[in-house]
Amino acid sequence: MSLKDELQKRFGFTSFRSGQEEIIQSLLNDQDVLAVLPTGNGKSLCYQLTGYLREGIVIIVSPLLSLMEDQVMQLQKQGEKRVVAFNSLLSRTERYYVLNHLSNYKFLFLSPEMLTQKDVIEQLQKQKIGLYVIDEAHCVSQWGVDFRPEYQQLGEIAQKLGSPVTLALTATATTAVQHDIETVLFQEVPVRIIHSVNRQNIALYVKKTSQKEADLEDLMKQAKGSMIIYCATKKEVERLYQLFRSRFTIGYYHGGLEASQRRQLQQQFSQNKLQFLIATNAFGMGIDKPDIRYVVHYDLPDSLENYVQEIGRAGRDQQASEAILLYKENDERIHYFFNQLSREQRQSFEIYLQYHSNEQEQFDEIQQKWLEIIAQTSNPQEWLNRLKRQEKEKEYRLQQMLHYVNAKTCR
Repeated sequence: MSLKDELQKRFGFTSFRSGQEEIIQSLLNDQDVLAVLPTGNGKSLCYQLTGYLREGIVIIVSPLLSLMEDQVMQLQKQGEKRVVAFNSLLSRTERYYVLNHLSNYKFLFLSPEMLTQKDVIEQLQKQKIGLYVIDEAHCVSQWGVDFRPEYQQLGEIAQKLGSPVTLALTATATTAVQHDIETVLFQEVPVRIIHSVNRQNIALYVKKTSQKEADLEDLMKQAKGSMIIYCATKKEVERLYQLFRSRFTIGYYHGGLEASQRRQLQQQFSQNKLQFLIATNAFGMGIDKPDIRYVVHYDLPDSLENYVQEIGRAGRDQQASEAILLYKENDERIHYFFNQLSREQRQSFEIYLQYHSNEQEQFDEIQQKWLEIIAQTSNPQEWLNRLKRQEKEKEYRLQQMLHYVNAKTCR
């Protein structure tokens, strides 16, 4: 049976989208793949169909609980029962059950933090692994040094699991980010399948304004369809929700909500019970709602890569959609503030290493992770140098974002 026949049999589609068939065929030929496909181009189908055609469990490393929940629900809608998200939403008893019955599952979603746990690795080593997938693989580069260092261990874990065929998937990766992904994840150079991230059905607008609330309200009044409104902080998300809740069918979403609340909001938005959703970027990766007509950024994103990722939630049905960025002078200050906090975090850690002071008790969760990594590395200075490079890269990405905002030419 041909790949197209399998596609129609299992998913009901008569043809592949750009890049899909090439990716799947390479994986079936036991070749590792780094794939950059535009948002809404059916990246998840690449590992789903491949998984059905390869013997063994499919491990999908995913960065966000909301993304895991979306993808599990998507598979369940297709009738797949052998799927589970192994994360903090499960009780201890449920996690124990899943770990001891891994052979019952075809698709296992989990975070890098879960995958690095010793008992998880030991149980997976007993399984035949058909495919090892790193979804949203740009996180390896953007988050994998300072914020979530577990991402840096994913290549080593692959070796512990017998070096299964590996697929790194993302919708946004510069040449530098692609290099980072390859260095961390692959022992040999993978097949690279790179497609333009340009989405021709999304019109891009930047509106410079001194009255963002009024402009946002105008956009909401004129909206003919669903809209996501992105903010930089939980506090701002909740403030705008309180401002508009009495006048619009609106909800809000951020990582501080209970899992049951997040699930309910996702369902209400997907089923058009809410027209508007105000959210941090914790919402949206992999969201299974094809008819989002507008993505509005009330706050400035910290990089063009993240902006492209977030506006890609619009128009997945290929219909005309809009991405609107509201910019008020000095909006970038919030990111300068966050970057300064990261710098101070690294500096205090560096002082501890230099002087072996007693400050360890005051370390935050991320610094504790750094300490564990330093204990395992033969070259602590190289790790610190990478942290410093990451700081410079964040500043550079923010300047790129500002250049886009101030561009005089067509976007």
